[in-house]
Amino acid sequence: MSTVDSDSSATSGSKPADAPVMNGADILVKSLVDQGVDTLFAYPGGCSMPMHQSLTRFGVDLRTILPRHEQGGAFAAQGYARSTGKVGVAMATSGPGATNLVTAIADAKLDSIPMVCITGQVPTGMIGSDAFQETPMAEICRGITKHHYLVTDLADLPRIMKEAFHIATTGRPGPVLVDMPKDVQLTTAELDLDPEMDLPGYEPTPPEIPSETIRQINAAIKLSRRPVIYAGGGIILGNASDELRQFIRQSGIPVVTTIMGIGAVDPADPLSMDWLGMHGSAYANYAVRDCDLLIALGVRFDDRVTGKVEAFAKDAKIIHVDIDGSELNKNKEAHIPVRGDVKRFLIQMNEIVQHCEIDPWRDHCSELKAKYPLTYDDSFDGILQQHAIKTLSDVTADMNTYISVGVGQHQMWAAQFYKFRRPRTFMSSSGLGTMGFGLPAAMGVQAAHPDALVIDIDGDGSFQMNIQELATCFCEELPVKVFLLNNQHLGMVVQWEDRFMDRNRAHTYLGPIHHDEAKGKSDADRFEYAKERYPNFVQIAKGYGCGAATVRKKADLESAIREMIEYKGPFLLDVEVPYQEHVLPMIPGGHTVDDIILE
Repeated sequence: MSTVDSDSSATSGSKPADAPVMNGADILVKSLVDQGVDTLFAYPGGCSMPMHQSLTRFGVDLRTILPRHEQGGAFAAQGYARSTGKVGVAMATSGPGATNLVTAIADAKLDSIPMVCITGQVPTGMIGSDAFQETPMAEICRGITKHHYLVTDLADLPRIMKEAFHIATTGRPGPVLVDMPKDVQLTTAELDLDPEMDLPGYEPTPPEIPSETIRQINAAIKLSRRPVIYAGGGIILGNASDELRQFIRQSGIPVVTTIMGIGAVDPADPLSMDWLGMHGSAYANYAVRDCDLLIALGVRFDDRVTGKVEAFAKDAKIIHVDIDGSELNKNKEAHIPVRGDVKRFLIQMNEIVQHCEIDPWRDHCSELKAKYPLTYDDSFDGILQQHAIKTLSDVTADMNTYISVGVGQHQMWAAQFYKFRRPRTFMSSSGLGTMGFGLPAAMGVQAAHPDALVIDIDGDGSFQMNIQELATCFCEELPVKVFLLNNQHLGMVVQWEDRFMDRNRAHTYLGPIHHDEAKGKSDADRFEYAKERYPNFVQIAKGYGCGAATVRKKADLESAIREMIEYKGPFLLDVEVPYQEHVLPMIPGGHTVDDIILE
Protein backbone atom coordinates (compact mmCIF):
# COMPACT_ATOMS: atom_id res chain seq x y z
CA MET A 1 0.00 0.00 0.00
CA SER A 2 1.22 3.49 -0.76
CA THR A 3 1.62 6.51 1.46
CA VAL A 4 -1.60 8.45 2.02
CA ASP A 5 -1.36 11.95 0.54
CA SER A 6 -4.71 13.60 -0.16
CA ASP A 7 -5.21 17.11 -1.60
CA SER A 8 -8.70 17.56 -0.12
CA SER A 9 -9.26 20.31 2.46
CA ALA A 10 -9.25 19.65 6.21
CA THR A 11 -13.01 20.09 6.40
CA SER A 12 -13.93 18.00 3.39
CA GLY A 13 -14.68 14.77 5.29
CA SER A 14 -18.27 13.82 5.96
CA LYS A 15 -19.43 14.47 9.54
CA PRO A 16 -22.46 13.93 11.71
CA ALA A 17 -24.45 16.98 12.68
CA ASP A 18 -23.11 16.97 16.25
CA ALA A 19 -19.43 16.35 15.37
CA PRO A 20 -17.17 18.22 17.82
CA VAL A 21 -14.57 20.74 16.70
CA MET A 22 -11.20 19.17 17.52
CA ASN A 23 -7.64 19.66 16.45
CA GLY A 24 -5.60 16.89 14.87
CA ALA A 25 -3.70 16.06 18.05
CA ASP A 26 -6.95 15.58 19.99
CA ILE A 27 -8.45 13.49 17.18
CA LEU A 28 -5.40 11.22 17.17
CA VAL A 29 -5.37 10.74 20.94
CA LYS A 30 -9.15 10.27 21.05
CA SER A 31 -8.69 7.59 18.37
CA LEU A 32 -6.21 5.79 20.62
CA VAL A 33 -8.73 5.77 23.46
CA ASP A 34 -11.49 4.58 21.12
CA GLN A 35 -9.24 1.71 19.98
CA GLY A 36 -8.89 0.53 23.58
CA VAL A 37 -5.33 1.73 24.14
CA ASP A 38 -4.69 2.14 27.86
CA THR A 39 -0.90 2.60 27.84
CA LEU A 40 1.57 4.17 25.42
CA PHE A 41 5.24 4.99 25.53
CA ALA A 42 6.05 8.47 24.30
CA TYR A 43 9.03 10.84 24.29
CA PRO A 44 8.22 14.46 23.38
CA GLY A 45 9.90 16.94 21.06
CA GLY A 46 9.17 20.00 19.01
CA CYS A 47 7.06 18.34 16.33
CA SER A 48 5.12 16.09 18.70
CA MET A 49 4.34 18.63 21.43
CA PRO A 50 0.69 19.15 20.39
CA MET A 51 0.05 15.41 20.73
CA HIS A 52 1.68 15.37 24.18
CA GLN A 53 -0.47 18.30 25.25
CA SER A 54 -3.49 16.33 24.11
CA LEU A 55 -2.31 13.28 26.06
CA THR A 56 -2.53 15.32 29.27
CA ARG A 57 -6.21 15.88 28.55
CA PHE A 58 -6.88 12.14 28.31
CA GLY A 59 -4.86 11.06 31.36
CA VAL A 60 -7.76 9.27 33.03
CA ASP A 61 -8.20 6.90 30.08
CA LEU A 62 -4.65 6.62 28.83
CA ARG A 63 -1.39 6.20 30.75
CA THR A 64 1.60 7.83 29.08
CA ILE A 65 4.95 6.37 30.15
CA LEU A 66 8.03 8.48 29.48
CA PRO A 67 10.97 6.30 28.41
CA ARG A 68 14.51 7.67 28.51
CA HIS A 69 15.16 6.82 24.87
CA GLU A 70 12.75 6.43 21.98
CA GLN A 71 14.10 2.96 21.19
CA GLY A 72 13.41 1.98 24.78
CA GLY A 73 9.85 3.23 24.41
CA ALA A 74 9.26 1.22 21.25
CA PHE A 75 10.70 -1.96 22.79
CA ALA A 76 8.49 -1.35 25.82
CA ALA A 77 5.52 -1.15 23.46
CA GLN A 78 6.66 -4.51 22.08
CA GLY A 79 6.81 -6.02 25.56
CA TYR A 80 3.28 -4.79 26.14
CA ALA A 81 2.12 -6.27 22.84
CA ARG A 82 3.97 -9.59 23.10
CA SER A 83 2.66 -10.31 26.60
CA THR A 84 -0.97 -9.29 25.97
CA GLY A 85 -1.67 -9.77 22.26
CA LYS A 86 -2.89 -6.17 22.13
CA VAL A 87 -1.39 -3.39 20.02
CA GLY A 88 1.68 -1.71 21.50
CA VAL A 89 1.84 2.04 20.90
CA ALA A 90 4.94 4.24 20.83
CA MET A 91 5.28 7.92 20.00
CA ALA A 92 8.28 10.08 19.14
CA THR A 93 9.04 13.45 17.64
CA SER A 94 10.43 14.05 14.16
CA GLY A 95 14.01 13.62 12.98
CA PRO A 96 16.25 11.76 15.45
CA GLY A 97 13.33 10.92 17.71
CA ALA A 98 11.59 9.18 14.84
CA THR A 99 14.69 7.41 13.54
CA ASN A 100 15.38 6.10 17.04
CA LEU A 101 12.23 3.99 16.57
CA VAL A 102 13.49 2.33 13.40
CA THR A 103 15.32 -0.63 14.97
CA ALA A 104 12.35 -1.53 17.13
CA ILE A 105 9.99 -1.22 14.15
CA ALA A 106 12.18 -3.59 12.11
CA ASP A 107 12.29 -5.93 15.10
CA ALA A 108 8.49 -5.97 15.30
CA LYS A 109 8.18 -6.62 11.57
CA LEU A 110 10.40 -9.72 11.69
CA ASP A 111 8.64 -11.14 14.76
CA SER A 112 5.12 -10.16 13.58
CA ILE A 113 4.32 -7.98 16.60
CA PRO A 114 1.27 -5.64 16.40
CA MET A 115 2.46 -2.07 16.93
CA VAL A 116 1.37 1.43 15.98
CA CYS A 117 4.24 3.93 15.97
CA ILE A 118 3.30 7.60 15.79
CA THR A 119 5.90 10.18 14.81
CA GLY A 120 5.81 13.93 14.68
CA GLN A 121 6.82 15.50 11.39
CA VAL A 122 7.74 19.00 10.20
CA PRO A 123 4.83 21.06 8.83
CA THR A 124 3.57 19.92 5.45
CA GLY A 125 4.81 23.05 3.72
CA MET A 126 8.36 22.29 4.84
CA ILE A 127 8.46 18.59 3.92
CA GLY A 128 11.26 17.96 1.45
CA SER A 129 13.16 21.14 2.33
CA ASP A 130 15.65 19.50 4.73
CA ALA A 131 14.02 21.41 7.57
CA PHE A 132 15.33 21.17 11.12
CA GLN A 133 14.73 17.65 12.46
CA GLU A 134 13.13 16.43 9.23
CA THR A 135 13.45 12.80 8.21
CA PRO A 136 11.31 11.06 5.56
CA MET A 137 9.92 8.43 7.89
CA ALA A 138 7.45 6.92 5.43
CA GLU A 139 10.27 6.24 2.98
CA ILE A 140 12.70 5.07 5.68
CA CYS A 141 10.17 2.59 7.08
CA ARG A 142 8.68 1.42 3.79
CA GLY A 143 10.40 -1.97 3.94
CA ILE A 144 10.09 -2.57 7.70
CA THR A 145 6.43 -1.81 8.34
CA LYS A 146 3.29 -3.67 7.42
CA HIS A 147 1.92 -0.32 6.29
CA HIS A 148 2.77 3.37 6.72
CA TYR A 149 0.95 6.70 6.51
CA LEU A 150 2.00 10.31 6.05
CA VAL A 151 -1.04 12.36 7.12
CA THR A 152 -1.27 15.53 5.01
CA ASP A 153 -5.03 16.12 5.37
CA LEU A 154 -6.75 16.18 8.75
CA ALA A 155 -9.93 14.84 7.16
CA ASP A 156 -8.11 11.55 6.58
CA LEU A 157 -6.92 11.12 10.16
CA PRO A 158 -9.88 9.30 11.79
CA ARG A 159 -9.91 6.80 8.95
CA ILE A 160 -6.13 6.37 9.06
CA MET A 161 -6.11 5.67 12.80
CA LYS A 162 -8.89 3.12 12.44
CA GLU A 163 -7.06 1.46 9.55
CA ALA A 164 -3.72 1.47 11.39
CA PHE A 165 -5.06 -0.64 14.25
CA HIS A 166 -6.97 -2.90 11.90
CA ILE A 167 -3.88 -3.57 9.79
CA ALA A 168 -1.59 -4.06 12.80
CA THR A 169 -3.82 -6.74 14.32
CA THR A 170 -5.39 -8.63 11.42
CA GLY A 171 -3.88 -11.36 9.28
CA ARG A 172 -0.20 -11.65 10.11
CA PRO A 173 0.33 -8.92 12.73
CA GLY A 174 2.95 -6.23 12.29
CA PRO A 175 3.96 -2.61 12.86
CA VAL A 176 2.20 0.37 11.28
CA LEU A 177 3.67 3.89 11.12
CA VAL A 178 1.59 7.08 11.30
CA ASP A 179 3.66 10.21 10.51
CA MET A 180 1.94 13.39 11.73
CA PRO A 181 3.07 16.83 10.48
CA LYS A 182 2.86 19.51 13.15
CA ASP A 183 0.43 21.72 11.23
CA VAL A 184 -1.99 18.80 10.85
CA GLN A 185 -1.84 18.30 14.61
CA LEU A 186 -2.83 21.95 15.15
CA THR A 187 -5.51 22.24 12.45
CA THR A 188 -9.12 22.04 13.69
CA ALA A 189 -12.15 20.50 12.03
CA GLU A 190 -15.53 18.88 12.65
CA LEU A 191 -15.13 15.26 11.60
CA ASP A 192 -16.80 11.90 11.87
CA LEU A 193 -14.50 10.01 14.23
CA ASP A 194 -15.77 6.60 13.12
CA PRO A 195 -15.57 6.62 9.32
CA GLU A 196 -15.51 3.65 6.99
CA MET A 197 -12.09 2.18 6.24
CA ASP A 198 -10.75 2.27 2.69
CA LEU A 199 -8.38 -0.64 2.18
CA PRO A 200 -8.83 -1.95 -1.35
CA GLY A 201 -6.98 -5.19 -1.91
CA TYR A 202 -6.27 -5.84 1.76
CA GLU A 203 -7.63 -9.28 2.60
CA PRO A 204 -6.26 -10.25 6.00
CA THR A 205 -8.70 -13.07 6.62
CA PRO A 206 -7.36 -16.25 5.03
CA PRO A 207 -9.71 -18.50 3.12
CA GLU A 208 -11.45 -21.36 4.86
CA ILE A 209 -9.37 -24.52 4.69
CA PRO A 210 -11.25 -27.01 2.50
CA SER A 211 -12.44 -30.15 4.25
CA GLU A 212 -10.70 -32.14 1.54
CA THR A 213 -7.36 -30.61 2.57
CA ILE A 214 -8.02 -31.54 6.19
CA ARG A 215 -8.79 -35.12 5.14
CA GLN A 216 -5.64 -35.22 2.99
CA ILE A 217 -3.49 -34.09 5.93
CA ASN A 218 -5.16 -36.58 8.25
CA ALA A 219 -4.44 -39.34 5.73
CA ALA A 220 -0.78 -38.27 5.60
CA ILE A 221 -0.62 -38.48 9.39
CA LYS A 222 -2.12 -41.97 9.37
CA LEU A 223 0.42 -43.15 6.78
CA SER A 224 3.35 -41.64 8.64
CA ARG A 225 5.56 -43.70 10.93
CA ARG A 226 7.85 -40.91 12.18
CA PRO A 227 5.84 -37.66 12.34
CA VAL A 228 6.95 -34.47 14.11
CA ILE A 229 5.00 -31.28 14.81
CA TYR A 230 7.10 -28.14 14.20
CA ALA A 231 5.38 -25.22 15.96
CA GLY A 232 6.37 -21.57 15.76
CA GLY A 233 5.44 -18.09 16.82
CA GLY A 234 2.26 -18.24 14.76
CA ILE A 235 0.79 -20.55 17.40
CA ILE A 236 1.26 -17.94 20.11
CA LEU A 237 0.31 -14.97 17.92
CA GLY A 238 -2.81 -16.87 16.83
CA ASN A 239 -3.76 -17.78 20.42
CA ALA A 240 -3.71 -21.43 19.39
CA SER A 241 -1.67 -22.96 22.23
CA ASP A 242 -4.63 -24.78 23.78
CA GLU A 243 -5.60 -26.24 20.41
CA LEU A 244 -2.00 -27.31 19.77
CA ARG A 245 -1.79 -29.05 23.14
CA GLN A 246 -5.04 -30.87 22.39
CA PHE A 247 -3.70 -31.91 18.98
CA ILE A 248 -0.56 -33.31 20.60
CA ARG A 249 -2.59 -35.27 23.18
CA GLN A 250 -4.99 -36.69 20.61
CA SER A 251 -2.41 -37.58 18.00
CA GLY A 252 0.46 -38.62 20.25
CA ILE A 253 2.91 -36.91 17.86
CA PRO A 254 6.19 -35.53 19.27
CA VAL A 255 6.57 -31.77 18.99
CA VAL A 256 9.43 -29.31 18.57
CA THR A 257 9.11 -25.53 18.66
CA THR A 258 11.04 -22.53 17.44
CA ILE A 259 12.29 -19.92 19.92
CA MET A 260 9.23 -17.83 18.99
CA GLY A 261 7.08 -20.84 19.86
CA ILE A 262 8.47 -21.31 23.38
CA GLY A 263 5.60 -21.49 25.87
CA ALA A 264 3.12 -22.93 23.39
CA VAL A 265 3.87 -26.46 24.67
CA ASP A 266 4.27 -27.52 28.30
CA PRO A 267 7.95 -28.54 28.67
CA ALA A 268 6.85 -31.29 31.08
CA ASP A 269 4.85 -33.03 28.33
CA PRO A 270 6.61 -36.32 27.49
CA LEU A 271 6.05 -35.55 23.80
CA SER A 272 7.80 -32.17 24.05
CA MET A 273 11.21 -32.21 22.37
CA ASP A 274 11.78 -28.54 23.28
CA TRP A 275 13.10 -26.14 20.65
CA LEU A 276 15.34 -26.75 17.68
CA GLY A 277 17.87 -24.85 15.63
CA MET A 278 21.44 -23.59 15.96
CA HIS A 279 21.44 -23.78 19.77
CA GLY A 280 18.33 -25.89 20.24
CA SER A 281 18.36 -29.30 21.87
CA ALA A 282 20.21 -32.04 20.03
CA TYR A 283 17.22 -34.34 20.44
CA ALA A 284 14.89 -31.85 18.75
CA ASN A 285 17.27 -31.47 15.82
CA TYR A 286 17.80 -35.21 15.49
CA ALA A 287 14.05 -35.90 15.62
CA VAL A 288 13.43 -33.50 12.72
CA ARG A 289 16.34 -35.01 10.80
CA ASP A 290 14.87 -38.50 11.20
CA CYS A 291 11.16 -37.73 10.69
CA ASP A 292 9.13 -38.80 7.66
CA LEU A 293 6.38 -36.17 8.13
CA LEU A 294 6.92 -32.60 9.34
CA ILE A 295 3.78 -30.70 10.32
CA ALA A 296 4.93 -27.06 10.28
CA LEU A 297 2.50 -24.69 12.03
CA GLY A 298 3.03 -20.92 12.02
CA VAL A 299 6.73 -21.05 11.16
CA ARG A 300 8.88 -19.49 8.45
CA PHE A 301 11.74 -22.01 8.15
CA ASP A 302 14.24 -19.45 9.41
CA ASP A 303 17.91 -20.09 8.61
CA ARG A 304 18.81 -20.31 12.32
CA VAL A 305 16.43 -23.28 12.47
CA THR A 306 17.13 -24.99 9.18
CA GLY A 307 20.88 -24.45 8.76
CA LYS A 308 21.61 -25.83 5.30
CA VAL A 309 18.04 -25.60 4.09
CA GLU A 310 18.13 -28.33 1.44
CA ALA A 311 19.25 -30.83 4.09
CA PHE A 312 16.61 -29.85 6.62
CA ALA A 313 14.07 -32.65 7.13
CA LYS A 314 15.27 -33.94 3.77
CA ASP A 315 13.45 -37.30 3.98
CA ALA A 316 10.15 -35.88 5.21
CA LYS A 317 6.90 -34.95 3.55
CA ILE A 318 6.19 -31.37 4.68
CA ILE A 319 2.83 -29.89 5.61
CA HIS A 320 3.09 -26.11 6.09
CA VAL A 321 0.20 -24.08 7.54
CA ASP A 322 0.58 -20.29 7.75
CA ILE A 323 -1.72 -17.29 7.69
CA ASP A 324 0.71 -15.48 5.37
CA GLY A 325 0.67 -17.03 1.92
CA SER A 326 4.01 -15.43 1.05
CA GLU A 327 5.73 -17.73 3.56
CA LEU A 328 4.55 -20.88 1.82
CA ASN A 329 7.30 -22.40 -0.33
CA LYS A 330 9.50 -19.34 0.33
CA ASN A 331 12.41 -21.02 2.11
CA LYS A 332 11.39 -24.67 2.01
CA GLU A 333 9.03 -26.28 -0.46
CA ALA A 334 6.01 -27.93 1.14
CA HIS A 335 4.23 -31.00 -0.19
CA ILE A 336 0.96 -29.69 1.25
CA PRO A 337 1.06 -25.87 1.60
CA VAL A 338 -1.97 -24.45 3.40
CA ARG A 339 -2.80 -20.77 3.73
CA GLY A 340 -5.03 -20.59 6.75
CA ASP A 341 -5.54 -19.55 10.33
CA VAL A 342 -3.54 -22.00 12.43
CA LYS A 343 -6.06 -21.95 15.29
CA ARG A 344 -8.91 -22.79 12.93
CA PHE A 345 -6.76 -25.49 11.29
CA LEU A 346 -6.10 -27.16 14.63
CA ILE A 347 -9.77 -27.00 15.59
CA GLN A 348 -10.64 -28.80 12.36
CA MET A 349 -7.88 -31.37 12.84
CA ASN A 350 -8.88 -32.03 16.43
CA GLU A 351 -12.34 -33.05 15.22
CA ILE A 352 -10.92 -36.01 13.30
CA VAL A 353 -7.33 -36.84 14.26
CA GLN A 354 -6.78 -40.10 16.11
CA HIS A 355 -3.94 -41.42 18.23
CA CYS A 356 -1.12 -42.54 15.96
CA GLU A 357 0.21 -46.08 16.17
CA ILE A 358 3.84 -44.99 16.30
CA ASP A 359 5.14 -46.46 19.56
CA PRO A 360 8.62 -47.26 18.14
CA TRP A 361 8.99 -43.64 17.03
CA ARG A 362 7.85 -42.23 20.36
CA ASP A 363 10.28 -44.58 22.10
CA HIS A 364 13.06 -43.40 19.77
CA CYS A 365 12.33 -39.75 20.62
CA SER A 366 12.37 -40.57 24.34
CA GLU A 367 15.71 -42.28 23.90
CA LEU A 368 17.08 -39.21 22.10
CA LYS A 369 16.03 -37.01 25.03
CA ALA A 370 17.73 -39.37 27.48
CA LYS A 371 20.90 -39.65 25.41
CA TYR A 372 21.40 -35.95 24.60
CA PRO A 373 20.11 -33.91 27.56
CA LEU A 374 20.88 -30.24 28.03
CA THR A 375 23.66 -30.29 30.62
CA TYR A 376 26.40 -28.19 32.21
CA ASP A 377 29.24 -28.72 34.68
CA ASP A 378 27.42 -28.73 38.00
CA SER A 379 30.67 -29.39 39.89
CA PHE A 380 32.02 -25.87 39.24
CA ASP A 381 32.14 -24.02 42.55
CA GLY A 382 31.30 -20.66 41.01
CA ILE A 383 28.08 -19.69 39.24
CA LEU A 384 27.71 -20.89 35.68
CA GLN A 385 25.15 -19.09 33.55
CA GLN A 386 23.11 -22.28 33.04
CA HIS A 387 23.01 -22.94 36.79
CA ALA A 388 21.95 -19.36 37.48
CA ILE A 389 19.01 -19.58 35.08
CA LYS A 390 17.95 -23.05 36.24
CA THR A 391 17.96 -21.83 39.84
CA LEU A 392 15.90 -18.79 38.89
CA SER A 393 13.45 -21.07 37.07
CA ASP A 394 13.11 -23.34 40.09
CA VAL A 395 12.60 -20.46 42.54
CA THR A 396 9.93 -18.78 40.37
CA ALA A 397 8.18 -21.96 39.18
CA ASP A 398 4.96 -21.27 41.11
CA MET A 399 4.93 -17.50 40.58
CA ASN A 400 3.16 -15.44 37.93
CA THR A 401 6.38 -14.73 36.06
CA TYR A 402 7.24 -13.11 32.74
CA ILE A 403 10.77 -13.24 31.35
CA SER A 404 12.42 -10.95 28.83
CA VAL A 405 15.93 -11.40 27.50
CA GLY A 406 18.55 -9.41 25.68
CA VAL A 407 20.42 -11.01 22.80
CA GLY A 408 23.42 -13.30 23.08
CA GLN A 409 24.47 -16.35 25.05
CA HIS A 410 22.19 -15.53 27.99
CA GLN A 411 19.24 -15.48 25.57
CA MET A 412 19.98 -19.03 24.42
CA TRP A 413 20.58 -20.31 27.95
CA ALA A 414 17.32 -18.74 29.12
CA ALA A 415 15.50 -20.57 26.33
CA GLN A 416 17.27 -23.81 27.30
CA PHE A 417 17.09 -23.79 31.09
CA TYR A 418 14.09 -21.68 32.09
CA LYS A 419 10.84 -23.65 32.02
CA PHE A 420 8.15 -21.66 30.22
CA ARG A 421 4.81 -23.30 30.90
CA ARG A 422 2.51 -20.66 29.41
CA PRO A 423 2.43 -18.72 26.14
CA ARG A 424 3.32 -15.03 26.07
CA THR A 425 5.67 -15.33 29.06
CA PHE A 426 8.96 -15.29 27.08
CA MET A 427 9.90 -12.01 25.35
CA SER A 428 12.77 -12.43 22.92
CA SER A 429 14.00 -10.44 19.95
CA SER A 430 14.17 -13.49 17.75
CA GLY A 431 14.24 -12.53 14.08
CA LEU A 432 16.30 -9.34 14.28
CA GLY A 433 18.35 -10.32 17.35
CA THR A 434 18.46 -6.82 18.81
CA MET A 435 20.78 -6.20 21.74
CA GLY A 436 19.21 -3.83 24.25
CA PHE A 437 15.77 -5.43 23.92
CA GLY A 438 15.53 -7.02 27.37
CA LEU A 439 15.13 -4.18 29.87
CA PRO A 440 12.68 -1.97 27.95
CA ALA A 441 10.63 -5.00 26.88
CA ALA A 442 10.36 -6.00 30.55
CA MET A 443 9.25 -2.45 31.30
CA GLY A 444 6.36 -2.79 28.87
CA VAL A 445 5.39 -6.19 30.26
CA GLN A 446 5.35 -4.76 33.79
CA ALA A 447 3.12 -1.89 32.68
CA ALA A 448 0.69 -4.41 31.17
CA HIS A 449 0.85 -6.79 34.16
CA PRO A 450 1.42 -4.65 37.25
CA ASP A 451 0.91 -7.52 39.70
CA ALA A 452 3.22 -10.00 37.93
CA LEU A 453 6.88 -10.74 38.56
CA VAL A 454 8.77 -9.45 35.51
CA ILE A 455 12.44 -10.37 35.13
CA ASP A 456 14.91 -9.29 32.47
CA ILE A 457 17.56 -11.99 32.09
CA ASP A 458 20.33 -10.00 30.47
CA GLY A 459 24.01 -9.91 29.59
CA ASP A 460 26.21 -6.95 30.41
CA GLY A 461 26.78 -6.12 26.74
CA SER A 462 23.11 -6.16 25.81
CA PHE A 463 22.01 -4.50 29.05
CA GLN A 464 24.18 -1.43 28.47
CA MET A 465 22.47 -0.75 25.13
CA ASN A 466 19.41 0.58 27.01
CA ILE A 467 20.62 0.86 30.60
CA GLN A 468 19.01 4.30 30.88
CA GLU A 469 15.60 2.67 31.15
CA LEU A 470 16.40 1.92 34.81
CA ALA A 471 15.32 5.53 35.28
CA THR A 472 11.97 4.80 33.66
CA CYS A 473 11.47 1.74 35.86
CA PHE A 474 12.11 3.83 39.00
CA CYS A 475 10.26 7.00 38.01
CA GLU A 476 7.23 5.21 36.53
CA GLU A 477 7.06 2.76 39.46
CA LEU A 478 7.65 -0.35 37.37
CA PRO A 479 9.30 -2.94 39.68
CA VAL A 480 11.22 -4.79 36.96
CA LYS A 481 13.97 -7.15 38.14
CA VAL A 482 17.23 -7.39 36.16
CA PHE A 483 19.02 -10.73 36.45
CA LEU A 484 22.37 -9.70 34.98
CA LEU A 485 24.72 -12.48 33.89
CA ASN A 486 27.90 -10.42 33.92
CA ASN A 487 30.78 -12.00 31.99
CA GLN A 488 32.46 -8.75 30.90
CA HIS A 489 32.45 -9.86 27.25
CA LEU A 490 30.29 -10.10 24.17
CA GLY A 491 29.93 -13.77 24.96
CA MET A 492 28.37 -15.07 21.76
CA VAL A 493 31.01 -13.41 19.62
CA VAL A 494 33.72 -14.73 21.97
CA GLN A 495 32.29 -18.22 21.45
CA TRP A 496 32.67 -17.86 17.68
CA GLU A 497 36.20 -16.52 18.16
CA ASP A 498 37.01 -19.58 20.25
CA ARG A 499 35.46 -22.06 17.84
CA PHE A 500 36.38 -20.62 14.46
CA MET A 501 38.96 -17.80 14.82
CA ASP A 502 41.80 -19.33 16.82
CA ARG A 503 40.61 -17.56 20.01
CA ASN A 504 41.79 -14.18 18.76
CA ARG A 505 40.00 -11.42 20.68
CA ALA A 506 38.72 -8.75 18.31
CA HIS A 507 36.96 -6.04 20.33
CA THR A 508 34.80 -8.44 22.36
CA TYR A 509 36.01 -7.38 25.83
CA LEU A 510 33.86 -4.71 27.47
CA GLY A 511 36.43 -3.31 29.90
CA PRO A 512 39.33 -0.85 29.53
CA ILE A 513 41.74 -1.54 26.68
CA HIS A 514 44.75 -1.92 29.01
CA HIS A 515 43.27 -5.06 30.58
CA ASP A 516 44.79 -8.39 29.53
CA GLU A 517 41.50 -9.66 28.10
CA ALA A 518 41.14 -6.73 25.71
CA LYS A 519 43.08 -8.07 22.74
CA GLY A 520 45.24 -10.82 21.34
CA LYS A 521 44.97 -14.58 21.48
CA SER A 522 43.28 -15.82 24.63
CA ASP A 523 44.84 -18.58 26.71
CA ALA A 524 42.36 -18.25 29.58
CA ASP A 525 40.92 -21.27 31.35
CA ARG A 526 37.35 -22.29 30.56
CA PHE A 527 35.98 -20.99 33.87
CA GLU A 528 38.16 -17.91 34.18
CA TYR A 529 36.65 -14.70 35.46
CA ALA A 530 37.58 -11.28 34.22
CA LYS A 531 40.05 -10.04 36.83
CA GLU A 532 38.83 -6.45 37.01
CA ARG A 533 35.09 -5.77 36.78
CA TYR A 534 33.87 -2.78 34.80
CA PRO A 535 31.55 -0.98 35.20
CA ASN A 536 30.11 -1.15 38.71
CA PHE A 537 26.52 -2.05 37.87
CA VAL A 538 25.42 -1.97 41.51
CA GLN A 539 26.47 1.65 41.88
CA ILE A 540 24.81 2.54 38.58
CA ALA A 541 21.52 0.90 39.56
CA LYS A 542 21.54 2.56 42.97
CA GLY A 543 22.27 5.88 41.29
CA TYR A 544 19.02 5.44 39.38
CA GLY A 545 17.20 4.73 42.66
CA CYS A 546 16.93 0.96 42.17
CA GLY A 547 17.88 -1.78 44.58
CA ALA A 548 20.99 -3.74 43.66
CA ALA A 549 23.36 -6.45 44.86
CA THR A 550 26.19 -8.64 43.59
CA VAL A 551 26.51 -12.41 43.93
CA ARG A 552 29.48 -14.61 43.02
CA LYS A 553 29.28 -17.72 45.22
CA LYS A 554 27.00 -20.57 44.22
CA ALA A 555 25.90 -21.04 47.83
CA ASP A 556 24.61 -17.46 47.95
CA LEU A 557 22.68 -17.54 44.66
CA GLU A 558 19.22 -18.67 45.79
CA SER A 559 19.06 -16.25 48.71
CA ALA A 560 20.18 -13.43 46.40
CA ILE A 561 17.41 -14.32 43.94
CA ARG A 562 14.83 -14.25 46.71
CA GLU A 563 16.11 -10.86 47.90
CA MET A 564 15.70 -9.58 44.32
CA ILE A 565 12.16 -10.90 44.05
CA GLU A 566 11.04 -9.59 47.43
CA TYR A 567 12.36 -6.07 46.83
CA LYS A 568 9.42 -3.70 46.36
CA GLY A 569 10.83 -1.68 43.46
CA PRO A 570 13.12 -2.28 40.48
CA PHE A 571 16.19 -4.30 41.39
CA LEU A 572 19.41 -5.37 39.66
CA LEU A 573 21.18 -8.57 40.69
CA ASP A 574 24.72 -8.58 39.27
CA VAL A 575 25.64 -12.26 38.88
CA GLU A 576 29.37 -12.70 38.29
CA VAL A 577 29.90 -15.54 35.82
CA PRO A 578 32.92 -16.79 33.83
CA TYR A 579 33.32 -15.65 30.25
CA GLN A 580 34.69 -18.78 28.60
CA GLU A 581 31.51 -20.83 28.85
CA HIS A 582 29.90 -21.81 25.52
CA VAL A 583 26.30 -22.35 24.52
CA LEU A 584 25.90 -25.96 23.45
CA PRO A 585 24.67 -27.70 21.37
CA MET A 586 25.73 -25.64 18.39
CA ILE A 587 25.15 -26.18 14.68
CA PRO A 588 27.53 -23.89 12.76
CA GLY A 589 25.81 -21.49 10.38
CA GLY A 590 24.97 -23.03 7.00
CA HIS A 591 25.69 -26.56 8.24
CA THR A 592 23.44 -29.49 9.11
CA VAL A 593 22.53 -31.36 12.26
CA ASP A 594 25.16 -33.92 11.35
CA ASP A 595 27.76 -31.21 12.07
CA ILE A 596 26.37 -30.47 15.53
CA ILE A 597 28.87 -29.57 18.26
CA LEU A 598 27.99 -31.20 21.56
CA GLU A 599 31.04 -30.38 23.71
